[in-house]
Formats: sequence, C-alpha cells, structure tokens
Amino acid sequence: MEILRSEQQGWLVVTVKGRLDAVSTPDFEKKVLGWTDEGARKVVLDFSGLDYISSAGLRSILLLAKKMKAVKGSLAVANPSGVVREVFTISSFDTIIPIHDSLASIIGSAD
Repeated sequence: MEILRSEQQGWLVVTVKGRLDAVSTPDFEKKVLGWTDEGARKVVLDFSGLDYISSAGLRSILLLAKKMKAVKGSLAVANPSGVVREVFTISSFDTIIPIHDSLASIIGSAD
C-alpha cells in the first residue's frame, strides 16, 4: 500500500493506492490520525488507486470519521473504484461518509 499526502484549498488529500487490509491498516491509521492530531480538519480520502478494502480498513475509516465528527471536521471519499464503492454501499458507510466521483466535487463544494 502507498499513502500520499497533499493539500488542496485547505483540504488534506490522502491518496491511498493498493490494498487497505489487516496488514496495511495500522500504517494507514498511524499516518492519517497523526495528521489529524496535527490539526487537519478537512480530510478527503482519494481512493482512485485503492484496489481492495477489508473490514479492518472500514474500521479505520470509521475511527477517522468519529474523530472528525468530534472535532467538527469534514471527511469525504473521492474516486472509489467499483469494488470499493460496492463495499461502502453494502456496509452502509455511504450513509456515514459522503462519497464523490471526483476531488473537485468535494474541494469545490465546501469551505
């Protein structure tokens, strides 16, 4: 798994490539939760390169969503592949976290 960090118009953009599973989730959590501890309050997860997400990956995203809610922050997912989007839909995560087809639709739509 590869995790890249960038900033766009006040948003922390976390691009995840590969698999978010039991093996890679601890690294994902450490990095993303660390960035929110440093003050990131608007986070978008760019999943355009994510091939697979397991229940461990979903759990880490739920943990991030709860943290963002506690600090009155924003969390969104952009560009999920068909398989990843299906997992979000089946697990009803799409009712908890907004899912968009592009980064522009997130970054351009909120302050």
